[in-house]
Amino acid sequence: MILHPGILALLFSSTLILLLLLIAGGVALRIVRHWNSASGSATQLQLERQTWLVATLLKYVIGFQIITLFLLLFTLDEIHPLFVGAMCATGSLNANLVGWLVLLIKIGLVFAGAMWLALNYLDQRTEDTPLVRMKYLLLLLLIPLVALDLWLQWEYFSGLRPQMITSCCGSLFSAEGEGVISTLAGLPVKQGVPRFFAVVVLYAVLLLANLRWRAVVLRNLLFVAAVLLFFASLAALVSFLSLYIYQLPSHQCPFDMLQGHYYYIGYPIYLGLFMATLFALLPGLCRPLATTNSLQQELERIEPVWLRLALFGLMLFLVSSCWQMVFGPLQLLGS
Repeated sequence: MILHPGILALLFSSTLILLLLLIAGGVALRIVRHWNSASGSATQLQLERQTWLVATLLKYVIGFQIITLFLLLFTLDEIHPLFVGAMCATGSLNANLVGWLVLLIKIGLVFAGAMWLALNYLDQRTEDTPLVRMKYLLLLLLIPLVALDLWLQWEYFSGLRPQMITSCCGSLFSAEGEGVISTLAGLPVKQGVPRFFAVVVLYAVLLLANLRWRAVVLRNLLFVAAVLLFFASLAALVSFLSLYIYQLPSHQCPFDMLQGHYYYIGYPIYLGLFMATLFALLPGLCRPLATTNSLQQELERIEPVWLRLALFGLMLFLVSSCWQMVFGPLQLLGS
């Protein structure tokens, strides 16, 4: 099992990412301890050169970390035929429950890494680089998470056994089951649809308002709306959007849509949701950092770009996930 190409790629890439982060972490420790932008010493000049080299390295490292999330989803779907009872990535995850922790850690790392890149971009666009200490302190906090990600992946993949009997989406994402997921799957469509689109409308209105005005309260409200959109969208995918995507009134798995016979529609769905969430969170997260004129000016320049990317992500998510709901033959609301 461990020799599967996708598994080897995940373990190798995660090991490489951790090693590169450890190297960067050594530099980060020196920066946190000795950084003094007002100094012209040889040590400070050396640190300034190293920050640019390390930042360039980390752009690729975090980019690879983001890619590994989609590689994990692809690999989970690829290996599901090896388990008895598995029909998609859900069966692969249920074959060893550590896999669910791996998925959650990778999602968290994707958001954390992307936010670090945003902070680094802001810092490097200013002459006084006021965020150096903060961003490298955050980098040091990322290293244990990446190490945990690698260890959990090894525990998950090494614990898998071919022909292992497992449960799949039919039992987990079912209204007859127990737990939060089953509760979501059992939500009536007539109730779920207006609630979901109410959150979408709220998010879209706040997004457009933020494009028009730069009030701090609007940034904070958009932050809250982005969090609501993320969880409401995941709930909608399980409760009713998946039904329209599969054109089946009893199939509610959020992973089958990643498969080829559904035209890999899940990838643009989740990419759009990620973009809509991340780029709407950034203005609210970064606004308190505008403690200098240089940062404030750079934020005013980059925030409209983030908001437009969030709008694009929302459109990508809605078109990908709701296309069959509008134009498909399956009709649930009228039943």
